[in-house]
Amino acid sequence: MASKNLENDGLKELYTDELKDLYHAENQLVKALPKMAKAATSEALRQGFEEHLEQTKEHVQRLERIFNALDESPKGKKCVGMEGLLKEGSEVMEEDFEDAVLDAALIGAAQRVEHYEIAAYGTVCAFANILGETQHASLLQETLEEEKKTDEKLTELATKINAQANEASEEIAEEAMEKQKIRPRRVA
Repeated sequence: MASKNLENDGLKELYTDELKDLYHAENQLVKALPKMAKAATSEALRQGFEEHLEQTKEHVQRLERIFNALDESPKGKKCVGMEGLLKEGSEVMEEDFEDAVLDAALIGAAQRVEHYEIAAYGTVCAFANILGETQHASLLQETLEEEKKTDEKLTELATKINAQANEASEEIAEEAMEKQKIRPRRVA
């Protein structure tokens, strides 16, 4: 019986550590989403980022409720995984992409973030269930479902925006070929 309690103590410590990681990740996202919304050229994508910002603020509040119940501070851990994903997203915004191509790149960056969050919330939700933290598990499951829905919305947007990006790329290629044909030939 004593070894079972020690295992639970270890798992509870891991659970708390993972929650702190998520808390830092969500707070980083709260800062990054307005920049992504501003960079988006598609109104639907911009609106999606703004809606997800409000949802992300709710995710932070849910995590704070869990930390209060655990009598733990949410601070003290830096989420380097999210930091790296957001750095990549920021680099995308600095590229010389235009319109639909930029939006396609933003969607790719956003989906990598969502997949990271889906994995992290799935993990802590499983830990909460094993530890008997049913109220925590319920809150975490709610966030997990919202993250999955956000990913689905991004996939729907990507279908349309990626097609637009492809059309724009084809038009640019055609224009370049036309310019090559129009050049006057030098007479020898």
